[in-house]
Amino acid sequence: MSTLQSIKEHLAETARYESILSLLHWDQQTYIPAKAHDYRAEQVTTLSGLIHRRSTDPKLGEWLDEAAEIGDDSIQVAAVIRHAKRDFDRATKLPAELVEELARCTSKAHQVWVESRAANDFAIFQPMLEQVVSLKQQQADAIGFDECRYDALLDEFEPDMRTSEVCPLLERLRSELVPLVNAIMDSGKTAPANILERTYPVDAQARFGKEAAAAIGFDFQRGRIDVTHHPFCTELGPHDCRILTRYDEKFFSSAFFGTLHEAGHGMYQQGLPADWYGTGPGKYVSLGVHESQSRLWENQVGRSRAFWQHFFSIANSYFPTALDGVSLDDWYWAVNDVRPSLIRVEADEATYNLHIIVRFEIEQELIDGSLAACDAPDAWNARYEKYLGITPDSDANGILQDVHWSEGLFGYFPTYSLGNLYSAQLFEKANEELGSLEEQFSAGEFTPLLKWLQDNVHGKGSCYSAKELVERATGTALSHDALMRHLADKLNPLYRID
Repeated sequence: MSTLQSIKEHLAETARYESILSLLHWDQQTYIPAKAHDYRAEQVTTLSGLIHRRSTDPKLGEWLDEAAEIGDDSIQVAAVIRHAKRDFDRATKLPAELVEELARCTSKAHQVWVESRAANDFAIFQPMLEQVVSLKQQQADAIGFDECRYDALLDEFEPDMRTSEVCPLLERLRSELVPLVNAIMDSGKTAPANILERTYPVDAQARFGKEAAAAIGFDFQRGRIDVTHHPFCTELGPHDCRILTRYDEKFFSSAFFGTLHEAGHGMYQQGLPADWYGTGPGKYVSLGVHESQSRLWENQVGRSRAFWQHFFSIANSYFPTALDGVSLDDWYWAVNDVRPSLIRVEADEATYNLHIIVRFEIEQELIDGSLAACDAPDAWNARYEKYLGITPDSDANGILQDVHWSEGLFGYFPTYSLGNLYSAQLFEKANEELGSLEEQFSAGEFTPLLKWLQDNVHGKGSCYSAKELVERATGTALSHDALMRHLADKLNPLYRID
C-alpha cells in the first residue's frame, strides 16, 4: 500500500468516527430523553478520546513526513497532505486529558445552558461558562500563537486568519453600517413588519419551508429537517446532511429564513466532493465560507424581490388568512424590515453584524482574561446599548441566546461576519457572469446560481485557503464594499434614503 493510500484510509476511518460523534450531538439536540444527558456526556468523551488518539497516531505523522518528501503535482493530493499535516500538528499539541475534559465539560454545559435559558437565569450557567473558558484558554496555550491567545481559537474555524485581520475588516464595516442604520431610523419610514407577526400555523410553515429548500437545491434524498432549540446544520456523512430549525406560530421569519439559511449550509456540504470525504479536498474550507453559503441563500436570494415574485403566490396558498389583503410590495418590505433588535438569528441584514461585533469583542476579553464570566452579562448589555441603542430585557434575550459558548465554540462568531462579506462578493460576481439572476429567480429558476457556486466554491473543497478561494472566484480581495453596495441598493429605495 502506498504512503498516500495509507493516509487516505486512516483519515477515512477517522472521519467515520467523527460522523458518529456528530450523530450523537445531533441526537442530543433533537430527540434524546431528558435523563440521558449524563451518560451521553460519557459517550461523547469516550469517542472524542478515540478520535484524538487516531488524530495523533505517530504512524500518521510518519506517513505525512514521507508524503511531504515525495511531493505531488496534484492540487487535490497536495490538499490532502497539507490539511492532514495541519490537523495532526494541532492535535499533537493537545494533551489527551484536555481533549476528553473539553468534550465532557461542553456536553454537560450544553444541557445546563438549555436549563439556564429556560429559567432566564445566567447564574445557573455561569459556573459552566467559567469552566469552559478556562479549558479553552488551556487549549489556546497548548496550540500556541504569535500575536494573541484568541488567534489559536480563531484559526480552528477560519484557518490562516488572524484577529489583527478581522478587527479592521469589522471596524470598516461598522463605520458604514451605523450611519446607514441611523439614516433608516431617521427616515420616518416604517416597514409593515406586523404582517410577519400574524398567525402562521406551524404545520404549514414546515411544509412551505421544505418546499422552498427543495426549490433552491437542497437534496432531501441526502438530508432532512428537524426541530431544535437553536437552528444549525450538521453532516453525518457524505450523503447525510441534517438541518434543524425552530418554529414560532406568531413570527414567520424565524423558521422560514432559518430554513433557507441552514439549507444553504446543507447545499455546501452536499456539493463537496464525496470521493474525497474526510480529507482536504472533501472538506469545507472555513466556517466563514460555509456561512457565506447560508447567508447568500437567506439574504441575497431569499429576501430579494425576485424570489418573492415567484414564491408569494405559493405562500398565499399556505397562509391564506395571514396574507389576506397583503401586497407583494408590503411583503417584500416586511421581510427586509430594518430595526435594532435583541436576537441575533432574527436580526435584519443591516444590523446583523453589529450583533457579531458584540460577541467578538466579549469573547476575546473572556479568553485573554480581561473579563470575568460573572461580568459578561453587564458587558453584553452595555455593548448592545452602545452599538444598537437597545438594552436586553432578560438573560434569555441577551447573553443566553446563543448556544456557542456552551459548546466551547470560541473563535466561531467572527466567521458569521466574514461569511456576510464573502457572500456579497460571490453573489455580485455570479450575477455578473450569469446575467440577470433576478429574472431567473422570478421564474423559480435557482439551478444556475447553485451550479456556479458548486463550480467555484463547493467543488474546490479545501484546495485553497478561504481568502484565496474567494479571490479566485471573484477577482478581488476580501472587503466590505460588495456587502455595503448590496445593502444600499436594497434599502435606500425602501426607506427613500438619498
